[in-house]
Amino acid sequence: MSRIHSFPPIADLSARKLVLGSMPGKASLSAGQYYAHPRNLFWHLMEEILEIPKSLTYEERCEGLKLKHLAVWDVLHTCTRDSSLDSDIDESSIVPNNFAQFLGSHSSITTVYFNGAKAEQVYLRHILPTLPEELQTLQRVRLPSTSPANASINYETKLEQWRELLR
Repeated sequence: MSRIHSFPPIADLSARKLVLGSMPGKASLSAGQYYAHPRNLFWHLMEEILEIPKSLTYEERCEGLKLKHLAVWDVLHTCTRDSSLDSDIDESSIVPNNFAQFLGSHSSITTVYFNGAKAEQVYLRHILPTLPEELQTLQRVRLPSTSPANASINYETKLEQWRELLR
């Protein structure tokens, strides 16, 4: 299995909402960009919901997220995994990102959104118990994964659930 590492967060100090994935897939790691797989729906949903055109450069889309007070990161700092599937993550290799530090310095964040079940599972198991009490009370919302591996939920259903970002 290969040891892989996540990216720095897309965030500025005005962020009020945080979207967390688990770990970038192979296409994203290769491109050095969040949600780079052409069939991942994340950027399509951001265009529909936040009016950030997917035709913009990656850097411009990231700036658009910041202007909408949205931060993006992953729960895992590093792990071992051979494929892009969350189910292939070696649980014994998990090293989470430093959320006490991140959330402490981004104190405007009030809600954490999970891009899929694995991100939520890792957060609840490895991160939540390590957070100071005042950070354990942040609102948490699980959204359906935007990964192409999550084909059991159609686009319209995902779009409706991801509109939660507007609430």
